[in-house]
Amino acid sequence: MTDQLEVTSGDEPFAMTGNTRVPTPRYYDPSFAVLENERLWSRTWQMACRLEEIPSPGDYVEYTICDQSLIVVRVDRDTIRAYHNACRHRGTELAKGSGSFRGGQIACPFHGWRWNLDGTNSFVYGVEGFAPEPPADLCLPQAQVDTWGACVWVNLDPAAPPLLETLDPMPSLLDPLGIDQMRVVWWKAVTLEANWKLAMEAFIEGYHIMASHPQLTQGEGEEYDPNALAYSVHQNGHSSYVSRPGAQRHHRRQVDYLDEVESLIESSRLLCDGLEAMTLPRDLHVIETLRRRPVGENTSLGSELVGAIYEHAKNAGIPLPRLAPDALARWGGVFFVFPHYFVLPQYGNALTYRFRPVHGEPERCLLELWSITIPGSGEDHGRPAMQGPFAPDDREHWPAIPLQDFSNITRQQRGVHNQTVPATRISHTYEVGIANLHQEVDRYLAQPLSRPT
Repeated sequence: MTDQLEVTSGDEPFAMTGNTRVPTPRYYDPSFAVLENERLWSRTWQMACRLEEIPSPGDYVEYTICDQSLIVVRVDRDTIRAYHNACRHRGTELAKGSGSFRGGQIACPFHGWRWNLDGTNSFVYGVEGFAPEPPADLCLPQAQVDTWGACVWVNLDPAAPPLLETLDPMPSLLDPLGIDQMRVVWWKAVTLEANWKLAMEAFIEGYHIMASHPQLTQGEGEEYDPNALAYSVHQNGHSSYVSRPGAQRHHRRQVDYLDEVESLIESSRLLCDGLEAMTLPRDLHVIETLRRRPVGENTSLGSELVGAIYEHAKNAGIPLPRLAPDALARWGGVFFVFPHYFVLPQYGNALTYRFRPVHGEPERCLLELWSITIPGSGEDHGRPAMQGPFAPDDREHWPAIPLQDFSNITRQQRGVHNQTVPATRISHTYEVGIANLHQEVDRYLAQPLSRPT
């Protein structure tokens, strides 16, 4: 496990003072949420949209965080910009949602002022009625923008360090898995009655699987090993966990192997049906073929599974990257990218999450989920569109595993108000990523807003 980073000792309210307690007002105090708005969200790199959302010049997506709005625009094949979403005349929002700017012009709906896709002003209605302005003052102000993992990232702080420096070490862990090649299968959203940090914590640890998702323990119940997962914390607030390496079982008796195959098929079906991501129906079909796959005397189920997945990918024209054993071990892991993005990769697919606070409501957040995959030959999933937000108890649109998580998250948010819970208690083994998250938040909150010139 990577060493824990030092705890800040600033004057921020409800500060973390160790690694095993989180003061509960961090989840509901309005002044704490205001401080996060001012000092955290104004200075962090955030996943704003996927590249498939803006495939052509003129395509745009609005990205909102707290009370700020940006327009992420594809200028040309190689250029993406993020403009502050306010007219230079009287501040009217220039665009909402997503779409394409007709004729390559960003037009204000109020008085008709226009800008080129590169942000330069192209038209002021009745220009003679205004005092002369330097052309640069009429350009749309820009936020920092960069790309990684098939996504566009933005930062409102012009002095923020580069994206890849801030993301380190997550690109080195995830790039080999081909996440830049993945495209959207589905994209859904839910508004949760919970603070954004509390909601994210449910996915930063796998300690909850035994009680929250008992179907995934295959009947082991409380015998399900809490040490089956290996947790790591990283610099910059990131964290991850993967299955703990164990001794490979080699098979000499066909009956033992088939028992393990049936167990793998059942667990894969539960994941496919209960999550509709990571393990897709095509993967379940491949796993079921292991029943008929010839078995070498000293082979392992893991090696047979990997061989079958790669064989299918080759036949289907899926450019699945060839992975070293250490990278293969990241299949089935959970990777948290501070401040609000998750990647859960498996078999050339991934489930990704993005969390955002609802402005002015510290006990509500928007959670978006994407199922993404490396497409096969001839597959085109097109420009994605969000479905929802759906209610957190909507059984028509949410499979079993998210429903279980949503229920726990909202119950926990209510529970942290209890007068007997001044702080939550977290494990120094299974929940180290939670402490790491909060300590990184505190580092931002402790930084003064003004920067020396």
